[in-house]
Amino acid sequence: MTQTAYLGHPRYLDELERELGAVIARHGRLLLAPGPPRAAAWAQNVWLDTRHARIASIGEGARLLRALQRNWVAYAPVLGGRVRLLAGALPYVAARPVRFPEPAPAAPLGSFTLLSREDLLYSARGSSPFPHGEARFVEDHRAPPNRAYLKLWEAFTWLKEHPRAGETCVDLGSAPGGWTWALATLGARVISVDKAPLAPEVAALPGVEFLRQSAFAIHPDSVGSVAWLVCDVACYPARLLGLLERWLAAGTVERIVATVKLQGAGDPDALRALGGIPGARIRHLWHNRHELTWAWRA
Repeated sequence: MTQTAYLGHPRYLDELERELGAVIARHGRLLLAPGPPRAAAWAQNVWLDTRHARIASIGEGARLLRALQRNWVAYAPVLGGRVRLLAGALPYVAARPVRFPEPAPAAPLGSFTLLSREDLLYSARGSSPFPHGEARFVEDHRAPPNRAYLKLWEAFTWLKEHPRAGETCVDLGSAPGGWTWALATLGARVISVDKAPLAPEVAALPGVEFLRQSAFAIHPDSVGSVAWLVCDVACYPARLLGLLERWLAAGTVERIVATVKLQGAGDPDALRALGGIPGARIRHLWHNRHELTWAWRA
């Protein structure tokens, strides 16, 4: 029977299991589900070519993996010592943090674990370029007003594009300014919108225009053509859907990144509607909390 392994965030495994439906087994953060790989918003990494192999020794397992490719990352919810021995018999993978806006690593990265002493579970390909889907960046601990900018950096890295110098961006629900800071440091012109004030050091950045009003009050026609609309507004998914539909209907935006805030099991109807918009993508980023990131491109 064809199986696929899905690695979830340690805090949101129940969400991943609900999304997958039938789950054969759960090994720590790794969920095995029947069938070929499928889209799973709550998966940090999908093992796209999941396979089992019976191995008699660490050496046999290492030879099997090395014959497929060079780069492997070990996941060890059980049998940690034996998995580490197997990892030690493979080439070292540095997995250094990304210095944004550099792209994510491009080299193929496989994943493996041991379900028992002889049962090797592995995949030479994964949906994420980061080990276990954990996007790590060289952080700026001084300039931004909070760590929310990491969500936007991760979204741009996932999408493989980001605002360029001189492009106009609108940041809805911007205070205290983490996302506005991230956009401005890329050289973009930022129209930053929130009822609460921006951090003074962010408001003073070149190219930042602050509008102190509700993100729901601003009309798309008032700002003209926009290269990127970003939105981290705290609201229910259904209200976010209405906000995004208004901007999409205006036809003035090229790309959108928005955070979908969830409570409990979320709002399935709104999530289905968001996912069904042509050109939309949705997933849980490593730097998200109990929320999803929704992206759209014209």
